[in-house]
Amino acid sequence: MFLEVVANLNLGNYTSNYSADDILFGGAFAAAIAGILVFLIFLSIALYIYSSFAYMHIGKKAKVHAPGIAWIPAIGPLLVAFKSSKMNSWPWWLLLSFLLVFIPNVGPFLAFIGFAIFWVYAIAWHWKMFESIKMSGWYAILMLIPIVNLIILGIAAWSKH
Repeated sequence: MFLEVVANLNLGNYTSNYSADDILFGGAFAAAIAGILVFLIFLSIALYIYSSFAYMHIGKKAKVHAPGIAWIPAIGPLLVAFKSSKMNSWPWWLLLSFLLVFIPNVGPFLAFIGFAIFWVYAIAWHWKMFESIKMSGWYAILMLIPIVNLIILGIAAWSKH
């Protein structure tokens, strides 16, 4: 049965609706997208390494028991900020914001509110983290600005104050 279907396809008369220029453009476009993705992957790895080193040095300055936790992907920097700020309520906000997603109908909205509260706490942890290494807490507000946050992080980690 399958062979009969294949024999009746008559692939010899197949013509494409795309010209050679269209095919070349599609290939070039796919190559450009792949190049951008590779660049973004390397950029994210470089930013991860930089921020992990910076938070690890900040943790050492703040006398955090295990500053190497800064290398835990996604939550490591927040753990260093949390431990150096000595605020104990963050795990509950994080857990609550994750669990709110599962409430039918209103879950995503409540989870958004939970995540917003979590990020307000993250700013407060950074504020207290900067104060624990003898810097002004106002640097925590500057951490909200992209690229400036990398500079502030470097200043906090490697400057002598």
